Amino acid sequence: MPTSDRHDVPDEGGGGRPGIRATAVRAAGAAVAALEQLVGGLGTALMALLVLVWAAVAAVTSLVGVGLLMAPLVLRALHSLAGRERDRLGRWGPEVMGPDPAPTAVRLALVDPTTRRELRWLARHATLGLLLGLGGLLLPLLALRDTLFPLYWRLLPEGATSTSLGIGVAETWADATAAALLGLGWTAIILGLSPGMARLQSRPGRLLLAAGPDTDLSLRVAELTATRAAALDAHATELRRIERSLHDGTQNRLVTVTVLLGAARRMVARDPAGAEELLERAQSAAEQALAELRSVARGILPPVLADRGLAGALTGLAASCPVPCRIDVEAPERCAASVEATAYFVVAEALTNIAKHSGARQAAVTVRSRGGRLLLDITDDGRGGAGGSSQAVGSGGEKGGTGLTGIRNRIAAHDGTLELASPPGGPTTLKVELPCGL
Repeated sequence: MPTSDRHDVPDEGGGGRPGIRATAVRAAGAAVAALEQLVGGLGTALMALLVLVWAAVAAVTSLVGVGLLMAPLVLRALHSLAGRERDRLGRWGPEVMGPDPAPTAVRLALVDPTTRRELRWLARHATLGLLLGLGGLLLPLLALRDTLFPLYWRLLPEGATSTSLGIGVAETWADATAAALLGLGWTAIILGLSPGMARLQSRPGRLLLAAGPDTDLSLRVAELTATRAAALDAHATELRRIERSLHDGTQNRLVTVTVLLGAARRMVARDPAGAEELLERAQSAAEQALAELRSVARGILPPVLADRGLAGALTGLAASCPVPCRIDVEAPERCAASVEATAYFVVAEALTNIAKHSGARQAAVTVRSRGGRLLLDITDDGRGGAGGSSQAVGSGGEKGGTGLTGIRNRIAAHDGTLELASPPGGPTTLKVELPCGL
């Protein structure tokens, strides 16, 4: 069964080379996540610049009345862009809770504190956020250009500059090597400064787009109450499953062992051969009870998570799945044990339902760790049609099971998100985001 595993958990013990390697992996992972965040912020910064120019034009032309007609559209664009930025920041860190919907009428907007805060954010994000986003985009290009310069410098026209700064001309290999050293300097800047740049870019949004202290958070309280109820339901369901497994399986096996041992003890004097046969049956029943106990224990919290990490645990799931499954994990840092357990059970439930209901020929599980979030992507090429609160992942039509309900409850307990796309005919894609919870 084809599987691939690109997860590399560094050995953090004992110092020396493993410690250096672990530090380098963490620094590289943080830099890559920061660059992704900066480039994502560049997109909203460009839109912020357009909205800012539009708002300025509307303000100037309002003197002749034209701007008053554009103002409601500008305000809608502002509120929509602010909501988009809240969602983006929520994907890269703590959720940014927005205030009540802001007005789009001009008179109300002039005195609305939310609109004024969004305008202040707009001005900052369209300037400083734009510059930081451009830095996040250009720095890797500059590093790549200068680091690889010795490979192509002889192909450049005579007199062409040897560095991305536009300074110097490469005439010898020493000049080309000096340009490559500048590329290493760009790389060091990326590793050292990009996380701070990302925080600086996101700070105005977290300060100005969040709900103020006077905002009514009753909806959020209601959402958290529902989330807690879902978590308690999921916990109760899990306890019932464990109880049924112990009562219907293991307990019956142990009762059988007791009965057989009692019968063998009574027969040992008058029928040694029959007693030996009963003892063999008792041993077989005891072995089956032990196997069922191990299965129940793995269902509570798989020990493979602690021994081999999430990548190893998911690789084991793929190996036992009847549908060929590819596993691709890139999560340099470990998440909280409860989060990894939730991710494991989500993938286990999804693969089980794919094998039972989808008719798929192959499946794939991709796991990424980005900005304090664990991202799961589970796909199959089956018949599709999964969906609804009572549909199983990978199921076809209304005859699917209730796997998705259990997955939703587990994810809700961590305040995560779930997206399911399963058009008739397939493919089915399940996307899950979980906070790492460290």
